[in-house]
Amino acid sequence: ITLYIMLVIKRDGSEQRVQFDKITTRMEVLCEQFNLKSIDPTYIAQETIQGLKSGMRTDEIDSLSADICANHISEHPEYNQLASAICISNLHKKTNKSFFESMKRLYMFHDYHKKHTPLISRRLYDVTRQFKDIIDKAIVHERDYLHDYFGFKTLERAYLLNIKKGTSKTIIERPQYMWMRVALALHDNDIERVLETYNLMSTKRFTHATPTLFNAGLKRQQLASCFLLHTEDSIDGIYKTISDCAKISKFAGGIGVNISQIRAKNSIIRGTNGKSDGIIPMLKVFNETARYVNQSGKRKGSIAVYLEPWHADIKEFLELRKPVGDEGLRARDLFLALWVPDLFMKRLIKNEMWSLMCPDECPNLNDTYGEEFEKLYLQYESEGRYREQINARELWDKVIESQMESGLPYVSFKDHVNRKNNQKNIGTIKSSNLCNEINEYTSKDEIATCNLASLALPQFVKPKDFTDIGKVEIHTIDDCGYCLLAKNLLVQNKVEFTE
Repeated sequence: ITLYIMLVIKRDGSEQRVQFDKITTRMEVLCEQFNLKSIDPTYIAQETIQGLKSGMRTDEIDSLSADICANHISEHPEYNQLASAICISNLHKKTNKSFFESMKRLYMFHDYHKKHTPLISRRLYDVTRQFKDIIDKAIVHERDYLHDYFGFKTLERAYLLNIKKGTSKTIIERPQYMWMRVALALHDNDIERVLETYNLMSTKRFTHATPTLFNAGLKRQQLASCFLLHTEDSIDGIYKTISDCAKISKFAGGIGVNISQIRAKNSIIRGTNGKSDGIIPMLKVFNETARYVNQSGKRKGSIAVYLEPWHADIKEFLELRKPVGDEGLRARDLFLALWVPDLFMKRLIKNEMWSLMCPDECPNLNDTYGEEFEKLYLQYESEGRYREQINARELWDKVIESQMESGLPYVSFKDHVNRKNNQKNIGTIKSSNLCNEINEYTSKDEIATCNLASLALPQFVKPKDFTDIGKVEIHTIDDCGYCLLAKNLLVQNKVEFTE
């Protein structure tokens, strides 16, 4: 008779027989700690036991329990809270209780060639060492439990710093350490500002954008969110822009690129007496660049491409994201956007014809806006320099069809942006950014950039009465700028509040 004994591997590496009561007790303790009264801990423990295999590590058992809870989230929201609690409790058991010791381990990292390869900057390490006692005292580890399951799993997958060995990785940071690392990177040895920023972020008042969270305190501290690039109509210019996109994507930047100045298909290439293949093959290269340089494996690279609707390749451009068709004519990882002049909308309203032109044969259309653009466009049109004419509504139908099938393109209005933008004295603005939220001037010599952060308004307000949801209390932290901004947003939206 062969007796099968199921063993688990403890965190210290020793083996022990599975004790089913311990799993049940762990679920009971967490349910009691977080007052989860709608969950039967025994039920979760039983499902966990059914999935056990001999030789599993205790942290793997925790992960299994959390996954089981996550599968039941649709039944009751408390399963989300329990799944999160299991994951975070598991992480706390695997990571150091000291922020300084965690940062020291990241700084002292040696790769497989035994070469010292610090994962954080020397400056961050020095400041952390200088204020280690103050920092460790200030960190509130219980705030990690403010994250729900899916929020924590996102942090675990991409945001929390880790040490890689082969295909495995060991997470070093806790969520609180990430907030503190960002605060230190931003405010250096101004410890009062560091602690203020840490407290605001860790209590979910606001958060910085992903590139800041990814790169703060690292050797290459690239904290900017969005970049707006210009593409020159030459082989050197195109590949310089592609190279810039790759470098920006490596450090998690989002990208907006204007390509309206790139010559259309069948245009002459003077250097070789050949003809151009237009923008579509070029955009395939941008697409594969975004896929390959995927923000150091943390998430896919993101590039938005802006084109004006008079460009002769506009119809093929609108089909780039369609779910069917020739793969050689598709670039499904790019974000498409139209940079629309008012003249097109006038023709659309009046159901008139619209002329498609090549920027090489009809220059400076993308460099002008408003009356100057209309005068130049009408001149080229009267001279017959267009490639094709199409009813404006027929072209707009193609835009709507693309939006229905793929959700894109974005539509931004070129003249409106340039008339109101504070940078119009520098030159014509030719695109927005990845998420179509900012407008800045960019050129072949200058890349525009912006930094983003998000306010979490629910953290600032508390409904006085759910029957009168328009009246809220606002809880401010002294005269904190973030609190004042939240208050102003409420005033603008005509929400009644009391401090």
